[in-house]
Amino acid sequence: MGKRNPASKPQAQPVSAPASAGILARLERHSLALAIALVVFASVRIAATYTVFNHTFDEPAHISCGMQWLDKGSYTLEPQHPPLARVAVALGPYLLGLRSPAPSRAASAIFVEGREILDSGGHYTLTLALARLGVLPFFWVACAVVYGWGKRYFSPATGVLALAFFTFLPPILAHAGLATTDMALTAFLGASFLCGMIWLEEPTPARAACFGGATGLAMLSKFSTLAFLPAAAGVALLWYFLAERPAAGAVARGVVARLPQFALAVLVACLTVWAGYRFSFAHGLPAPELYAGIRQLLAHNAEGHTGYLLGMRRTTGFWYFYEVALAVKTPLAFLVLMGGGIVLACRRRAPRRLYVPLAFAAAILLVGAFSRINIGIRHVLPIYIGFSLLAAVAALRLIESGDKRRGIHAALALLLGWYAASSLLSHPDYLPYFNLLAGSQPEKILVDSDLDWGQDMKRLAARLRQENAPSVAFVTSLVADLPGEFGFPPVRGFRPAVPEAGWNAVSVSMWKEERLGLENSYMDVPLWPDRLMEMQGRPNVPQPERIGKGILLWYFPPR
Repeated sequence: MGKRNPASKPQAQPVSAPASAGILARLERHSLALAIALVVFASVRIAATYTVFNHTFDEPAHISCGMQWLDKGSYTLEPQHPPLARVAVALGPYLLGLRSPAPSRAASAIFVEGREILDSGGHYTLTLALARLGVLPFFWVACAVVYGWGKRYFSPATGVLALAFFTFLPPILAHAGLATTDMALTAFLGASFLCGMIWLEEPTPARAACFGGATGLAMLSKFSTLAFLPAAAGVALLWYFLAERPAAGAVARGVVARLPQFALAVLVACLTVWAGYRFSFAHGLPAPELYAGIRQLLAHNAEGHTGYLLGMRRTTGFWYFYEVALAVKTPLAFLVLMGGGIVLACRRRAPRRLYVPLAFAAAILLVGAFSRINIGIRHVLPIYIGFSLLAAVAALRLIESGDKRRGIHAALALLLGWYAASSLLSHPDYLPYFNLLAGSQPEKILVDSDLDWGQDMKRLAARLRQENAPSVAFVTSLVADLPGEFGFPPVRGFRPAVPEAGWNAVSVSMWKEERLGLENSYMDVPLWPDRLMEMQGRPNVPQPERIGKGILLWYFPPR
């Protein structure tokens, strides 16, 4: 027999790398560049909304209180909210040359004075845009927290994916674009929790000081830090003991060893808070405005606040308010991936410390169940930090498992495309965003700062000008001198029981939450928008036009 031709031997085929390996390698290699690109893109989207909407209900109050701090060196107008975010939103108008107006004796003095600042000099749009620009740095801090948390405790790919989810969330984009306090809380509550974790694992005086400084800034952002931070730390530590079962002796030694540095963190936090109140001192106490603000907030919560959910009005709150808001205000694709992350976190072989972001978010929702002030998902906005991390870990798990299971990568691509599209298509209406579960009338579920916070007045004015409307019947809770404001026609009195002839505009928050100004009076009087909306689809029933997302407009011919 002749020798076998060597060329006829079967050649070993190179083993191709799994598709997931290439995806993950690129994410790992370029994570920082991708993170910066995501933040820049989100910042452009946020800034593009500044001039679209007029001021929301709370923005003038925050601007006036921050201006008092900058101009007068005091903080007495309304201490229920601490000064950090308020000073930030007043800084732009202050640098423009605006100052505090003469004190108002109106019951809503902080709102009236804020409107005077916005209208000063005839630069309303510029002044409001500069005020909103003051919140953008807080958004950047929150993004750094999400990326840093994911990168340190999981992987750079996790960090950049979590940041992608976070920067595409409509509620995050909405409140990063308003001159309010909620994004500051999100940024520094997350920073405080992350710095605290790092310090506990690798205690040094510098890390303890960073933890204390971040906690002080969180306190200066919003007083809900006093409830959210201990609850998040407590739930995370409890889960740690149950999941990792550390030796009691080692825990005790660790606590004792860290006490001096914890004292340093407390000292730095206290000094940071005191500096935020300009080192004020009165009645034997440093920062007396701090204690006045906490007392005011506790009294507000005890008294309650009119809230609306699923057709019901209450002043005592709903324990399930924020869970319902999360379900309808968050893109469905995100909820699917977030749910996958929750399942992974609860498994016995969960990725390292995945339970921590879940504990962080769950603790905030748990505290929210006891609140009697239910007026928007913005009050628990930091939950999206933890949920973004969970969604990112779930997405990465799907990428890895897609090499073994056909169709996984396609399903993930569909989810991510759906999520991106739902976010991009919601521009610029991030504030009133609702997912498909809410249907065509989201006001049946939520109103207030989740749907109609007074932001569509410019749009209503433009629509009425388009129709050459001689006047409009309208009632709003927004502090504004409407005739002439934004080009408004004269405003007639609004009758809750019977519509006026001509143009009638209905703010859905005033309708659902305040009963068109009647509130708890005349409860037996049926509201005419209720009757008309119940008869939609019947012949000869006037159809409303939706202005933006939060105003309904009818025209009734003279009888």
